[in-house]
Amino acid sequence: MNGELVGWLVRFGAPLLFFAQVFGIFGLPIPDELLLTAAGALVASGRLNATSTVAAAISGCLTGITLSYALGRFVGLPVLQARFKSHHHTIERAQGWFRRFGGWLLTFGYFVPGVRHVTAIAAGSGCLNYRSFAAYAYTGGVIWCGVFLGFGYAAGDRWPEVTAAVRGHTARVAIAAVCAIAVYAAFRVAARRRT
Repeated sequence: MNGELVGWLVRFGAPLLFFAQVFGIFGLPIPDELLLTAAGALVASGRLNATSTVAAAISGCLTGITLSYALGRFVGLPVLQARFKSHHHTIERAQGWFRRFGGWLLTFGYFVPGVRHVTAIAAGSGCLNYRSFAAYAYTGGVIWCGVFLGFGYAAGDRWPEVTAAVRGHTARVAIAAVCAIAVYAAFRVAARRRT
């Protein structure tokens, strides 16, 4: 798979990365983190152009998350829950996290596999207006793309080992980020109550 992935990225470059990001963020089973890490390594080796790769990754990510938001806005969460009953638990969990962490879940939810696919749908179904959604989700998308492209760039030819190590720690990083958000939110609520 890794050899095929690198071959496809070298052959099709930024357009492949753009569409893979759009559909991966939108919910298709595409190995987003692996693609970004491989793309970063290919930039480091000079086989991909840095500017077009970064632009394709970020714009694909933001397009995919915006499509998810639009799906939630125009179709609505109840319709989606009825249609995708097998994902009902994931959607409920994302809604619970959304109530607890608000827009910050959009920013850091990219690092939690499965969560990034439903947080934008939940936000679009009524939790957030577009301006608030964009502020949190687009910032998170840029950070998420930058982290994995950076891992690949730094790893160079060792990107498959780095990807395996990162995947093993993604859940821990996500939990730490969610805990940091919870502490921040608790301090904000406490500060508001004092005033």
